[in-house]
Formats: sequence, C-alpha cells, structure tokens
Amino acid sequence: MLAHFIGDFVLQSNQWVKHKEEHLFKSPYLYLHVCLHTMLMFMVVGFEYVYIPAIVFLSITHLIVDGIKLMKPIKNHRLLFFLDQSVHIILLYWVSQDWSTHFEIQTYVTERNLLLVLAIILLTSVTSIVLKVVFSIWDKDLEKISEKDSSLKDAGRYIGMLERLFVFAFILLDQWDAIGFLLAAKSVFRFGDLTKAGDRKLTEYILIGTLLSFGIAMIIGVAFLTLTK
Repeated sequence: MLAHFIGDFVLQSNQWVKHKEEHLFKSPYLYLHVCLHTMLMFMVVGFEYVYIPAIVFLSITHLIVDGIKLMKPIKNHRLLFFLDQSVHIILLYWVSQDWSTHFEIQTYVTERNLLLVLAIILLTSVTSIVLKVVFSIWDKDLEKISEKDSSLKDAGRYIGMLERLFVFAFILLDQWDAIGFLLAAKSVFRFGDLTKAGDRKLTEYILIGTLLSFGIAMIIGVAFLTLTK
C-alpha cells in the first residue's frame, strides 16, 4: 500500500499522466510508471526470492488496469479514478493476505459488515432522498431561496452526506462530544450566510435540515450499535 500510494500520487507528475492519456500503451511513461512501482515494492518488502512472484503479478496487473483506465471505458473521470484505485487496492489486499490461496468473499459477508454497508447506504443516498421528499412541501419557497443563493452544484447534498457519516463514525467511537463540536462548527460557518441573507425562511430551512440530518444519523448509529452488540 505504501509503495502504491507513493508511486501513484507522490512520484507521478502531471506530464506523465497527460502523455499516457494521449499515447496510451505507446507511452514510455506508462512502463516507467510500472517499473517504478515494481522497484518501490521491492524496496519496501525486500529483495527476497519469495516475494518475486507476487510483485511480478502486481506489476503486470497494474499495467493492465492502468492501460484500461487510459482507454476511458467510462466517461465519468471521477468514477473511473475511484474504480481504478479500488481495483489496485483489492489486488494488493488479496496478494498480501495469502498469495497461495484464492480471495474468499464469504469471509467478509458477516452480519456486522452487511449492517455497516446498509448503514452507509441509509446515511448517504437514502437519507438524501428522504430529506428531499420532506422538503418538497416547501418547493415554492425553496425555489426562491435557490434563486438568491449561488452555490456549487449538489454541494448541500454532499455536505449532508459527509456530516451524517461523521456523526455515525463519532457514535461508533463513543465520541458524542465530537458531534456537538461538528454541529457548532457548522453553525459558525452558516452564521455569516444567515446574517448576510437576513431571510427567516432560509434560517428555518437550514435549521430543519440540520436537525433532521443529525437526528437521522444518530438514530442509525445507535441502532447499529444495538444490533451488533
């Protein structure tokens, strides 16, 4: 993992990336990049014979995965980036666990892990839609607010997801004080917007949204702890 992140993020320049995107498998930087990864893995784990098959396998798969990414089979570059990194990490994990055996997904399909995935889905996509449905009763008022307020596209949705995930994590870590700090920090950042706008409807909208978002996250967090005891 250390070798991977150093090779992919620290020692790879924008010039290399652009040249690879333009020339694909014909770019010498693609092979130089893979060779760099190979050397870094040997430097981290040692130049012992036992590691050679695993490192060669990881180097070849890195070349293939990067080559597929450069061909851009998916137009969404953000999704493509995270898929690329996920495949690399999964391969690294598999090899590091046991090179001689196959990756057994059944060992990870436990009740706790399934509940954790369910909680994350509830905290992100599901709660976002639920809040959107709840606020639909004020559609006309929200349209007027959005006309006055210029902000990044879907920024509020992603902020809501992140804050709920933070609340959930703090509950799992039994750090309830941190939830209060998070709520206070959000209030401080929003105070300037509310003062400047001087709009009571905007204040009520933010207050209701924040309380619902934090409340749902706390309910899901407590439910997860209760069910996994």
